Amino acid sequence: MATLKEKLTTQGMKLMGDPRVMKLMQDERVMKAVMAAMSMPGKVQSFTRGQVQAFAKTMSIATETELKDLKKTVRKLEDELARLQRDVKEGKKTPSA
Repeated sequence: MATLKEKLTTQGMKLMGDPRVMKLMQDERVMKAVMAAMSMPGKVQSFTRGQVQAFAKTMSIATETELKDLKKTVRKLEDELARLQRDVKEGKKTPSA
């Protein structure tokens, strides 16, 4: 059974073979409309992401990106602490902070 995407692709190819559609696609206004429609999902996603970030900032809520950065920093600090503890245990001198 063909997937929806495959069916749409097949139907689209059939339409592109129609001389009336080919003539329509040569119209600059139609092409502008098609390009605008194709770029819409990206614009919506960017707008939504910006609104979420603005809301999070207004409400003093951490964003997913900020949480990832924080987790990365904590992981680095934990690794550094473990290294320093290991050095102390082995009797190595550590630089004074």
